[in-house]
Amino acid sequence: MAIVWGRHPKYALFVFVVLATTFYLLDPFSLPPPEPLPPLNIDSLKGELPKRLARADAIYDKVLADRQGLIRHFGPTPQDVMMFPPNKDPWPPYTVWDFFPAAYNCPHELVRVGALGDGGKWVCGLSRVETKKDCVIYSVGINHESSFEAQLLTSTSHCEVWGYDFSVSSFGPQITRSLSPRTHFFAYGLAGNDHIPPPNAPSTDYPMYTLQSLMKMNGHTHIDILKVDIESWEFETLTTMLKPYLESGEPLPFGQLQLEIHLWNKTFEDFLEWWEMLESAGLRPFMTEPNLVYVNYNRQASADLAEYSFLNIKGDNIFIKDKPEVHAH
Repeated sequence: MAIVWGRHPKYALFVFVVLATTFYLLDPFSLPPPEPLPPLNIDSLKGELPKRLARADAIYDKVLADRQGLIRHFGPTPQDVMMFPPNKDPWPPYTVWDFFPAAYNCPHELVRVGALGDGGKWVCGLSRVETKKDCVIYSVGINHESSFEAQLLTSTSHCEVWGYDFSVSSFGPQITRSLSPRTHFFAYGLAGNDHIPPPNAPSTDYPMYTLQSLMKMNGHTHIDILKVDIESWEFETLTTMLKPYLESGEPLPFGQLQLEIHLWNKTFEDFLEWWEMLESAGLRPFMTEPNLVYVNYNRQASADLAEYSFLNIKGDNIFIKDKPEVHAH
């Protein structure tokens, strides 16, 4: 390089600039952070929340009755209902997703957070945590894409994100240098039981923890937003997670849940039982969208994947209870 610099200083300078620019652009921390969502004035909604929730409850109760009617029509029992009817006579006009519409009305603004394609999620009432000082977000399943987490951070003042994924070593490139101080990443998995690998365990033996254990490690008593994408392990994990709360009657420790559901090798009867467990725990779906990216690249497969966003209607989380007003004396 010294010889090149001596004989062709302009050429060497040009090469240096190109290489420096390339390394800069490849650095994920050099990317600009995503734009925050526009702020919302929620003062006009004060006092309306209980009425909105009551109306949403009434609408959803009708959906529960309609579901039973649809099962009787195409069953007549859950054991008789097919997940995806075959392309042959009599061509029953339904799929499994028709029995589980996201029919609970979000009582706040409904916003798309993150990418419009794969990676983004629907959130009910982001304005409720815009300035919340103890805002806690858990994201389980990163897979190199963090547009959701990044825009949550740019759109709020105090939220922090705890991320978990044993298949990657960090958040995706959307978490820029300016956002990273409010993030915490661990190469752990979420599971129904704790598993700490022994010292001589193979590299594929990953630490796994229950949600309760992760919260205890972090000193948390609540989670405002919980995102979970764990490739069909959601059935075992959520069943174990919800069981103690169902038995005790205590509300779930999170305000809302963004979940990708994978129906691989599931029967309608099994899925219905699992879904009704979510409802018994207080979870109500307010938004859904099929994973059409999966369908596009698996043309012979069924539409087994769908994104759902749930509101927890039990307890006193920030999305269903107004904070008491503090009056100066």
